[in-house]
Amino acid sequence: MARRPSPADSTPVAVQPELARLGLAPGDRVRFRRREGERWKEATVERRERDGSIGLRDARGAARAIEIDRIEVRGTGPRGGIVWEPLPERAARTEQMKLL
Repeated sequence: MARRPSPADSTPVAVQPELARLGLAPGDRVRFRRREGERWKEATVERRERDGSIGLRDARGAARAIEIDRIEVRGTGPRGGIVWEPLPERAARTEQMKLL
């Protein structure tokens, strides 16, 4: 049975300046882990939290607030493959581009 689209499905994603400064947008695919040595878990970006962490929604639908240094952002490599970039590196590159 096909799922009926909800009004939220067609709503355009709002640009959040707090996320844009880090090189992120709501809906971006990321992965995170809470502790070193733990398995990576995939999620999507939702918002920037008041404490500076990133609000994510994991595959089960649970909301998470994860520190920036525990997140990697999904991207496309030079040959079209998936690459994961640490969020602090992306944020530093985004900030440098504004200076030019």
